[in-house]
Amino acid sequence: MLRVVAGVIFFAHGAQKLFGWFGGYGLTGTGQFMDSLGLSPGYAMALLAGSAEFFGGLALIIGLLVRPASVILAVTMVVAILSVHLGNGLFMSNNGYEFALALLAMAVSLSFSGAGKLGLDGILSGSR
Repeated sequence: MLRVVAGVIFFAHGAQKLFGWFGGYGLTGTGQFMDSLGLSPGYAMALLAGSAEFFGGLALIIGLLVRPASVILAVTMVVAILSVHLGNGLFMSNNGYEFALALLAMAVSLSFSGAGKLGLDGILSGSR
């Protein structure tokens, strides 16, 4: 259950960054934001973060390559916490790191637990 829920959240946030879906700003807007944070080149950073979240989220949803996807997602959340949210305190109401920290915990947990028996990783490995 954790894998699918985390996957949906990451997928949606990646889609916001890459395609502007779900009220996002797309690559151009996200790239400009990342440039304003000093993460340059912003467009490339938006592409990397958006791809990590979109494709990593998709990997979690279907349960394929969950451990490596989770490690990449965890690193992405550490960068988000340190570069965007840390200075705003804990709570989301102030754009703090609360939500990113929860996503980081999910990603770290999944990097240890893997896809489980119902994920493609488990099915392909024959552990189902």
